[in-house]
Amino acid sequence: MTTKLSHISLPLKLTFLIFSMVLNCMGIVILQLSEAKITYEKLGFLESFKDLPIAFISLFAVNFISKIGTKKALILALIIVGICASVLPFVEVFWFYKVWFAIIGTCFAIGKICVFGIIRNNISDEKSLAKMMNSVEASFMIGIFVVNTGFGWLISSQYSEFWKFGFLSISLICAVTIFLFSKLEISEPQKVNKESIISELSKFVNPIIVSFLGVVFFIVFIEQGFNSWLPSFYKNHLKVNSFFALQATSFLALFSYAGRIATANIIQRFSLPAYYTLCISLIISVLVIILGIQYFDSENSKVLLFLFPVIGLFLAPLYPVINSKMIAQINKEKINLFTSLIVIFSSLGSSVSSIIMSLLFGKQLLNYYPLYILLAVIVLLTISLIYFHLVRKKV
Repeated sequence: MTTKLSHISLPLKLTFLIFSMVLNCMGIVILQLSEAKITYEKLGFLESFKDLPIAFISLFAVNFISKIGTKKALILALIIVGICASVLPFVEVFWFYKVWFAIIGTCFAIGKICVFGIIRNNISDEKSLAKMMNSVEASFMIGIFVVNTGFGWLISSQYSEFWKFGFLSISLICAVTIFLFSKLEISEPQKVNKESIISELSKFVNPIIVSFLGVVFFIVFIEQGFNSWLPSFYKNHLKVNSFFALQATSFLALFSYAGRIATANIIQRFSLPAYYTLCISLIISVLVIILGIQYFDSENSKVLLFLFPVIGLFLAPLYPVINSKMIAQINKEKINLFTSLIVIFSSLGSSVSSIIMSLLFGKQLLNYYPLYILLAVIVLLTISLIYFHLVRKKV
């Protein structure tokens, strides 16, 4: 890692912290609005207003970023997020949440492409990339912990009616991050001869990249099943109060943070495919234990409160590890376009997962929640093994 990148590391981590907080407040919004008699079907599609703009805008964001520069694009995205976080506490109507999440999703698409581009333009080695990406993405987990703990405290306090004013703290962090970026010199990727987006994308159509994008889709598909819906599962199925329900996601985030930090520190000692496969195997083991407790002991056993967060320890490293392995093989001048594909399939995975979850919750099929997650993990393992096989064959 270059000295320059070590200086950029803090604002990159703060950027992911900010986007984590505004994206993962979805679980809080679902919990609060469901109590305001908004149906789970409507709340499930609310996720789409966040994820579909991410997918739609990503390809256009590449041209936008190349025109105004990575630094300016990232700062602009943070300014818009800061303004949105400041406005939300003063608006009550449900339709505004749809607009709000659509704007946040658009800014995240720009922000993520910029962050991945900055990292790839400074690191070429596969394992060093994995180390840096796990370190930066670990701050995403801290954002989940902070937003759920902070809002959980507000919701359970005598000031619960003012819970939305917690978003003002996100605006403050945006201001600090913008200031840090304004003081930095960030090298821009080299300009290349411009081709049409379709022509450039066609170069990415091969079995390895298609299987990789399938892996990305299912990792986020599984993550979303936890991040947005675990609090509602805890409250409606395990019968805990709102504060403890939100702390479920906080503890999941803490374990996820520990998983990514540990991975960042030890990944250079292991084969990336072997480490990745071990993590998935451990996720399956924990889910089998959870299902065993549900079906042979009690379907709402309080032991489940403590087992679900442990999954984060093994789930969190998957996304940065698989991304770093693939990104290291992509030319630097193509990284923004390739990152847009990652963003698109990530957002689609998130949106599809939330829609399916809303159907499970709406039809009161909560006892199938762990089984649903397990089936998704098995599909992920299958596609991942295909991806690694194709990579080995190419080598």
